[in-house]
Amino acid sequence: MRRTKAEAAETRCSILAAAEKLFFEKGVANSTLDEIAAAAGVTRGAIYWHFASKSELFLELYNAAQLPRVNIADVETPSEEGRDPLSVVEKMACDWLQMLEADRHRQRLLSILIRTNLTDEFQPVRDELDKLDHEHTLYLESILERAANDNRLAAAWTPRSASRTFKWLMKGICWDWLLYGQKFDLSKDGSDKVKRLLASFRSS
Repeated sequence: MRRTKAEAAETRCSILAAAEKLFFEKGVANSTLDEIAAAAGVTRGAIYWHFASKSELFLELYNAAQLPRVNIADVETPSEEGRDPLSVVEKMACDWLQMLEADRHRQRLLSILIRTNLTDEFQPVRDELDKLDHEHTLYLESILERAANDNRLAAAWTPRSASRTFKWLMKGICWDWLLYGQKFDLSKDGSDKVKRLLASFRSS
């Protein structure tokens, strides 16, 4: 039984690895289950044993890569008395950019996501992304609400407007870097823009 479970796990990993490679090279819509099976060295039936559809396979890749971290909200709530919430936001954003720059596997998976039209059969992936995006936007907004309560947020910004502007900046930086050949230093240049935006958030 142990060997059977081990073999099943190995087959599952092979399928995921083959799917990731094909999705990156050809796009999700242009990759067939037959091609994935051939690349993984398994039968089409083996894929259906593990995954009900290509959409489910795609969603498993998404979950395995912990892609919710793209929303830069995977951080503990700043609870220490006197701790600057804006400094917490700055650190988690700069850490995220540094991690993405060094993690080629995550780069590939994010590239797959942003190049895929998440409609029709991939609606479950879209629904999951929308759910996480909403949760993380509210989380980021709660951090900025703390800054406003501490009189650290400039009067020109509300927690809602600041959280959305910050999220759009982060996504824009990452998407531009991934889609257009990584033409700039993501960690250095991206962090500089994050710090400049957060400087505008700070009350004087």
